[in-house]
Amino acid sequence: MKKKVIIDCDVGVDDALALIQAFHAAELEVMAVTGVNGNVPIEKVMINIEKVLSLLQAPYQPMIARGADRPLQESLVHTPSVHGEDGLGRAEIKRREGAEWWQTWPGPADGLLTRMARQYPNELTLIAIGPLTNLALGLRKDAEGMNKLREVVIMGGAVRTRGNITPYAEFNFFIDPLAAAKVLESGLPITLVPLDVTHQVFLNAQIIEERVRPINNSLSQFVIDATGYNPVNHQFRGGSKTFYLHDPLAVGAVIDPDLMSKEKLALHVETEGGKRYGQVRELTAGKGPQSLEVCLRANKEKFLEIFLSSLEG
Repeated sequence: MKKKVIIDCDVGVDDALALIQAFHAAELEVMAVTGVNGNVPIEKVMINIEKVLSLLQAPYQPMIARGADRPLQESLVHTPSVHGEDGLGRAEIKRREGAEWWQTWPGPADGLLTRMARQYPNELTLIAIGPLTNLALGLRKDAEGMNKLREVVIMGGAVRTRGNITPYAEFNFFIDPLAAAKVLESGLPITLVPLDVTHQVFLNAQIIEERVRPINNSLSQFVIDATGYNPVNHQFRGGSKTFYLHDPLAVGAVIDPDLMSKEKLALHVETEGGKRYGQVRELTAGKGPQSLEVCLRANKEKFLEIFLSSLEG
């Protein structure tokens, strides 16, 4: 039986790749896609969700919902240097008007999260690959309903490695650390996919040239365009030799729970201002929030096969 999932995202490039992987996974049924401010403002996030769904043309209509347009605290931060001003690296996708490929939820995303959690008790997996603002708002609105989720898989945090927006913090947690703290301390059944493990899976020139380009369809071309891959110097946008598959790995954790080895850790998110804002710290067992399943090592080869097969449609 397919796993029912909701994907909560701030659609930049790797979020888009995660959506492609999720919709093409035989193991998953994507019931809804919710947007949250993050890589780009919420207006662009929702446009990008519609663009990706137009590209995918799924045989069923998932629900989409607009979520939080700002974090619970502090100011807005976006990442045009990584994802481009539009969030999709200026990759060309025709955004189809109307609801041919989706249905629009009339209210805020946190209401859809709690509604669906109650509608499918202990059946629904929430994959959160952006800042956790929508999840925190859902807990505030209906904690009992949110606790009917089967599992929450979160891409976020840097536990035993450096951050990617500051030396201490990962982007999703840095954008809204108060939301991250509330979610991690909520008692929800959480699997965390931090930078420690997402930095183990990536695209490089060899994979693009030998595995992605030969697929030769609209999805493989989107990967090349959105990541800004330059076939002349074999680099991605910003001069990087690798493109990390952060968000697709979180989807992979749901497709195949054995992709990664995990440890139970008690974690704290730093919510006070200062240089460690948004940092995740390990706590002594039994001294902090409920222990979480934290992914620390990945089967890189197995995951890449899953990801690349999703591009074949």
